[in-house]
Amino acid sequence: METLQKICLVFTIIGALNWGLIGIFDFNLVEAIFGTDMLARVIYSIVGITGLINIGLLFNHIENH
Repeated sequence: METLQKICLVFTIIGALNWGLIGIFDFNLVEAIFGTDMLARVIYSIVGITGLINIGLLFNHIENH
């Protein structure tokens, strides 16, 4: 489970950095690397799913303490 948490955290950080670049510089790193096609949509989907998993891990951590 710890490995899944780390993978999810990495993808969530990548998503956060991408949103930061969009907000500050109007530059979308994912689209710059992968284009605006299906691959970029897959990356966005993975980041969204890992964000949801992190929410679940957060609440699970709160309940255990």
